[in-house]
Amino acid sequence: MIFTVTFNPAIDYVMQVGEIEFGKTNRSRSEEIFFGGKGINVSAVLSVLGENTTALGFIAGFTGDALEKAVAEMGVKADFIRIKKGNTRINVKLKGAEETEINAVGPHIEKDELNRLFEKLESLKSGDTLVLAGSIPTSLPSDIYEHIAKLIQKKGVRLVVDATGELLLNVLEYHPFLIKPNKQELEEVAKMELKTEKDIILAATDLKNMGAENVLVSLGADGAILLDTDGKIYKQSAFKVKAVNTVGAGDSMLAGFLAGVENGFDYALKLGAAAGAATAALSGLATREKIEEILSQE
Repeated sequence: MIFTVTFNPAIDYVMQVGEIEFGKTNRSRSEEIFFGGKGINVSAVLSVLGENTTALGFIAGFTGDALEKAVAEMGVKADFIRIKKGNTRINVKLKGAEETEINAVGPHIEKDELNRLFEKLESLKSGDTLVLAGSIPTSLPSDIYEHIAKLIQKKGVRLVVDATGELLLNVLEYHPFLIKPNKQELEEVAKMELKTEKDIILAATDLKNMGAENVLVSLGADGAILLDTDGKIYKQSAFKVKAVNTVGAGDSMLAGFLAGVENGFDYALKLGAAAGAATAALSGLATREKIEEILSQE
């Protein structure tokens, strides 16, 4: 079973706009609503690929009700914890000549509500996989990923982390099975611009030396690079699609990789790239049909 945790899920309200005039009334050209968060996105794409997955996380208020309903309609099994106060956040994304995002803070998670998550994680067993993805609300301790990593390490659960900065660096001592930075995130932790493939591999090697077993670097239109536990390098070029939407493409790549990993890293990387491309080519997340269509290109 693959479990995902989304601490701060969201409803994304995407508005296509022209030029924005601040201080005046502006009108959108069209609107779309997307439900998710990084972990939920991973579970959604795992589900369309036929993998057994459960999405964990926190929801609150009437927006939490809407998100829970939408996730169920995606066919994703979820086991959310309902927070007593506040509302699941709504992020507003304005897409025009330039793209502007306003991301909400999200509800306050109390200690007893966080403890309920730990109770659920206690039920995980050896052979399961846990994906920790995305940012955390300000109400949670900054070392929450470390606490979870320490808990599941004792249980033989395979840990996958898709996070940035200190959230990522601080779990490396617990030897996660896989981490998945993109190029920008890798540059942030390396504290330098990565101009060449050699630079990327060296930065990934540093993270491996700090404790990560496998490092998957998503490179957008340049594909992906995997550095495995033995130091072997795998490369995958990007599938050619007309990009419609890049939101969730990295999450989809991670889902495809995890769905294919039992068949070897070469296949996992290829399936991950196809899933990422499928999401980029659609207004929402990847479908099985689109992934298979892209895989058939070769």
